[in-house]
Amino acid sequence: MFGPVLALVVAVGRLAAQADSAPEPLTDNSFLIEEAYNQDPGVVQEISNFTRTSGGNDLVYSLTQEWPVGGVRNQLSYTIPLEWHAPFDKTGLGDIQLNYRYQLFGAPGSRALMAPRLTAILPAGHPSSGRGSGSFGVQMNLPFSFNPSPRFATHWNAGFTVLPSAEDATGSRATAVSFNLGASAVWLVRPLFNFLLETIWVDAAQVVAPGRADRAASVLLSPGFRWGFNARGGLQIVTGAAYGVSLNDASRDQLFLYLSFEHPFRHIDR
Repeated sequence: MFGPVLALVVAVGRLAAQADSAPEPLTDNSFLIEEAYNQDPGVVQEISNFTRTSGGNDLVYSLTQEWPVGGVRNQLSYTIPLEWHAPFDKTGLGDIQLNYRYQLFGAPGSRALMAPRLTAILPAGHPSSGRGSGSFGVQMNLPFSFNPSPRFATHWNAGFTVLPSAEDATGSRATAVSFNLGASAVWLVRPLFNFLLETIWVDAAQVVAPGRADRAASVLLSPGFRWGFNARGGLQIVTGAAYGVSLNDASRDQLFLYLSFEHPFRHIDR
């Protein structure tokens, strides 16, 4: 089982070793944990994530696009998910997120950075099909990044989500408040080939009856790797994969696949 995975990792490592002798290291390409790095001026990033839980009960694809606004201090982005959940057997939109992130302190190359994010949640999904919350909501996340050395980085998250009128598949509604904590460690084996170890804890509220939401905490430990390639015209392509192992009964193991395109959208004079 592990033979093909090991062969893939070795092959990716060899490809990374053949890359440019002094490329810029990968930074904003984690999977479950959010880094405190805003986009550089004039550079846009498109991120595709795919998640499949063990047993194939849940399939989720999401597209995120991040744009700098007037420099590195401010960033706007949006996330659009497509979801399929058993036993509903229907594919469609989940809830859309509109995000604003502010670079509170730190800059590219800094050892410590912080960039709080505020998100508006739009109820684009259909709870009757297992997709979305059925409620407008707000989410706050506080990403903090600390880089103790050029070959090692850590990222830390804390946040919450409030859905004032969340809906379940039967149409019952209640206020749902969830909390999240997470951390990750990134080893830059090569500037363009990294190993990641991420862990995330989520205390999620689910509507179970009119006016009632029960809570369930889940913990996931997710090792993975990412590999980048610099193409012409300033395009950087980053791929990655991880396998999240559930540490309790409230969640399932999951396979995570990642693909990112980062490129200039206007000419930058240097």
